[in-house]
Amino acid sequence: MPRITRRTALTAAASAVTATALAPATTAAATDATTAGRPGVPKLNPVLRCDLLTRVTPRHNWLVTAVAIRYAAPIDPRGDVIPPSSFQVTAAVGGKTAARTVTRVYPNTAAEVDDRARPGRPGDHLIIELDPGDTNARASGATDPLPLDRAYAVRQVADVTAHGNGPVLAARPFAIRNDGVRTPVVDGFTAGSFTDSAGFELDFRLHQPTGYLRRPGAGTRYPLVVTLHGGGEVSDNNMTQLTANRIAVAFAKPERQRRNPAFVLAPQIPLPRPMDGPDGTDWTDAKVRGALVELVDAAAAAYPVDADRLYLVGLSSGARGILDLLPKQPRRYAAALATAGWGDPSVMAGIAHIPLWADHSVDDPTVPYKEGRFGKPGTWTLMNALEDSGAKVTRGEWGNDLPKADFEARSRALLSQARRTGSHALFTSYPAGTTPVNPHGAWAQTYENDVVIDWLFDQSR
Repeated sequence: MPRITRRTALTAAASAVTATALAPATTAAATDATTAGRPGVPKLNPVLRCDLLTRVTPRHNWLVTAVAIRYAAPIDPRGDVIPPSSFQVTAAVGGKTAARTVTRVYPNTAAEVDDRARPGRPGDHLIIELDPGDTNARASGATDPLPLDRAYAVRQVADVTAHGNGPVLAARPFAIRNDGVRTPVVDGFTAGSFTDSAGFELDFRLHQPTGYLRRPGAGTRYPLVVTLHGGGEVSDNNMTQLTANRIAVAFAKPERQRRNPAFVLAPQIPLPRPMDGPDGTDWTDAKVRGALVELVDAAAAAYPVDADRLYLVGLSSGARGILDLLPKQPRRYAAALATAGWGDPSVMAGIAHIPLWADHSVDDPTVPYKEGRFGKPGTWTLMNALEDSGAKVTRGEWGNDLPKADFEARSRALLSQARRTGSHALFTSYPAGTTPVNPHGAWAQTYENDVVIDWLFDQSR
């Protein structure tokens, strides 16, 4: 029988502050004691902890977007805006040390970024937001996470004061270095590994819905979303299937889980081992596909999963894996999302009954829109084959650079058209020059598109 084992998640060890920050504490405390009674001199507020706050973004992958400093006492600027120039932040990443651009500074009650126009509330945390466009903002290299522990230095170079209410936070003569690294949503996934009946092992990450964690024996059954990463995330780190592309995270984020509580399973193909030979680096390889099938079955048996609401989503080689697996399990999944994939047109007739929403950039240089990769046809050719088999395919084309509201309005109109004609196969194409960053990254809006995700969760086998 296959077994699921739990592996400790990748978490950053944290301490209050580093020796760099602690060294001058005696002098600073003495200064505080001698200046506490002087008007206009800020009292020292001891630092307890410093964390980097990272975010998985739709187009630029995993970035360090803020620093959170926790103090011993609350900070209240009494409504005043804290000037970003009060703090300097440098990052030692990839062997180079360079400044990060500070964009906003505000207090908060927790180590969390506040996206409101007027952010923050009085609290014991100070949030220092950083420009995600900085060239050294990345939290990962080509594949693996970058070593970020103690990589950032934060210096307060000016006193923080509240207009008309006196000083709030004193400048310090030393830098604070981070020890912790926090990534919202990603940190909520547990890490595990699964060894199938043939001895092939897949690492995975699993998000468990809050309702299940609070009442695991309540009898409620939840959908299971299986996310298949692209070829660039083949690795042994059990991390980049979450952080390299915003796919699994999109289904686990709090606002989506409030609407559609679900288990989210994100397996990762391991780096090839000598005993695997050429078979073991792609979702279509027999060893990987066999382990994936057994992993999904084991997860569905181990947790309260609704067997009629299993969803398969993927991008690039993950989409290829979807279009390879669905014909082999034509009654298993309720619906699928496939972005920038390729495959075999001859098997498409076998999935004509499965709700499918596919999308692809017309000018994709990595997985061509029509010809496909390695001689395999791309999404356009596959959807034509699906239509030739008798399925009604509803097609739309619009820019992948449209604002979210416009993008979703086009998707909503396409879905309305599909429903009027009784179609459950939809195909979105993005014209040349409209997919930012890289034309292959057509998925940047796919998993931010509430219309598409709502459609997926509406499907039942």
